[in-house]
Amino acid sequence: MITLKEVHTKKDLKAFIKFPFKLYKDSEQWVPPIISQEIKTFSKKENPVFNDADARLFLAYKNNEIVGRIAAIINWLEVKEQNQKKMRFGWFDFIDDIEVSKALLNEVEKIGKSYNLEYTEGPVGFSNLDKVGVMTEGFDSISPMVTWYNHPYYIKHYEAANFQVEKAYSESKFPFKNVKPETFFKAQELIKRRYQLKALKFTKTEEVMLYADKMFDLFNESYASLASFVAINDVQKEYFKKKFISFVNPEYIKFVVDKDDELVGFAIVMPAFSKALQKMNGKLFPLGFRHILHAKKNSKDVVFYLIGIHPDYQNKGVHAVIFNEYYNIFKEKGIETCFRTPELEDNTAIHQIWKHFNPVVYKRRKTYRKNIA
Repeated sequence: MITLKEVHTKKDLKAFIKFPFKLYKDSEQWVPPIISQEIKTFSKKENPVFNDADARLFLAYKNNEIVGRIAAIINWLEVKEQNQKKMRFGWFDFIDDIEVSKALLNEVEKIGKSYNLEYTEGPVGFSNLDKVGVMTEGFDSISPMVTWYNHPYYIKHYEAANFQVEKAYSESKFPFKNVKPETFFKAQELIKRRYQLKALKFTKTEEVMLYADKMFDLFNESYASLASFVAINDVQKEYFKKKFISFVNPEYIKFVVDKDDELVGFAIVMPAFSKALQKMNGKLFPLGFRHILHAKKNSKDVVFYLIGIHPDYQNKGVHAVIFNEYYNIFKEKGIETCFRTPELEDNTAIHQIWKHFNPVVYKRRKTYRKNIA
């Protein structure tokens, strides 16, 4: 018999966060989250997303043992302002037992119905900067820190619960040696002259922070047309600056500005932290920071986390300016492999940007949907 328990205490929250550590203890590909950061993610005091969202966390028990978990999420900006009557769910993990996964999904469906929502979709987070999608291909590859990993059997559980595919994402990679500067060097010089643009170089995190708010504004503008996009508000900007910027080498953040110093393009690249996180096993102390700092300084792999171009400058080659800046710093640091985070498979514009580097898709993932109205 499966019983569900809603998370209300610190003890239960830690159990919720630590469940995957047991589920994936024998996996060489799973990347543990930082436990303290996960706790902050679900803290109404720490995470400003709770100003506009609600979340209820559930644990599934069988024979007095935790066998599954799920986060039921409602983003009220999405529901009320965009009229998307969607019940979100994420952090969905479970043993290979259909009764367990169905019990958790049924609880999400019940909550959605109580608010007169029309459908449920997952796995997703609170916003577009959270992890997304259940993996459907690429189980033999280690996952970036900004994605979820899951066992192959997850897919049959969605199908058994009568969920349909909603969105498809792909993750690709390419060796840095595939990057040929002649494909963008002359173009970027012409583009900078034609549109009076310049690239900014940073050596300190404090320098990046001066432009961080503008970056999030541009993120909102450049991604607004994508499916299920929810804009980042001013309070969330502060939260994400603290959460992400400190992990990024300042020289891996590239901004392009016009003659008036207005931001028209940006990109954020992160060192590959996955192996460091595996060594940390969820703990920053006592040695976790050392693994993070070592990877930040020495990783030969990088992950393209975000790239955005102002709508007025899209299809005008601004990405060539950005790639030229990265080429120089990557060559200097001896970077070997470039990875891309999940991108919608129908986002043809972003795929066109990377075509000259001959990327290879090494993972695919999907979100699933079920009508509940």
